[in-house]
Amino acid sequence: MNKSDIKIVFMGTPEFASVCLDTLLEANFNVVAVVSQPDKPVGRKHIITPPPTKVRALEAGIPVFQPDSMKTDESYEEIKKYAPDLIITAAYGKLLPERVLNIPTYGCINAHGSLLPKYRGASPVQMAILNGEEVTGVTVMKMDIGMDTGDMITKVEVPIDENIDTDGLMMELAKAGGKLLVDTIEDYVNGIITPVPQDESQATHCSMIKPEDGIFDWNQDVKKIHDKVRSFKTWPGAQTSLDGKRVKVYETNIYRDATFDEVEPGTIVKAHKGDLIVACGSGYLKINELQLEGGKRLKAIDCAHNYKVGTKFGT
Repeated sequence: MNKSDIKIVFMGTPEFASVCLDTLLEANFNVVAVVSQPDKPVGRKHIITPPPTKVRALEAGIPVFQPDSMKTDESYEEIKKYAPDLIITAAYGKLLPERVLNIPTYGCINAHGSLLPKYRGASPVQMAILNGEEVTGVTVMKMDIGMDTGDMITKVEVPIDENIDTDGLMMELAKAGGKLLVDTIEDYVNGIITPVPQDESQATHCSMIKPEDGIFDWNQDVKKIHDKVRSFKTWPGAQTSLDGKRVKVYETNIYRDATFDEVEPGTIVKAHKGDLIVACGSGYLKINELQLEGGKRLKAIDCAHNYKVGTKFGT
């Protein structure tokens, strides 16, 4: 079969999925329907907002289905009516029941944002950054009833820059994942690629991120703290405290330009002309953007002068 013959139902929700979908459409694959999670309230005003994948699908004139659950008879019948040859998922956000997995002629495949079997689960991109990985990637896998446990079809590696955050890495992975899908689908459907089982002994898992996961300890090495900041920048935000109030830190760099007198971790060692430098358990962290509880999110260049050398975060 060639790409125009393969009827695809695409399932995905956030920007990662939207980029993958757009890549498939640009390559002229036959996407007959898109499934995404329901519209949700966004921002302080809770404005009901469609997910990026829905927006892209409607722009392309593709019908969109947004069920609350994939376990209902209605969802099953809605997918089945398209008689898909293949279901492709990318950050859809829900497990598919077995009867849905069995609908397509060639099964269901998923573009997962890690090099499986490492980082199965809900937060592979965040955990790769948090754990200081230098390389991650995308795995296209054949789906089964488990959580990212299916046989692997193809992979691509993506390097992780020291200062990239989750959103930036997500975009790089989305572009790589979309291209990988384009390069994989026809060969997979035509039996040219043989899926390979995952090595269960090498499997690692990552769960949903909780608000308290963002709290960090200044006694840690500077790289550990920097990795947490860029991993949790979008949500829930890396968090410390100052005079009993919460402080969210959104953007940092590892500071290597100078050394300072020995002080306790969390102590400000420089606050001048946009440089807000804090001592860690080892090394120094340059804070570029932060937000005091009850205040605005500010760049250090606009507020570093408000802090005093010797003041200690984490108090």
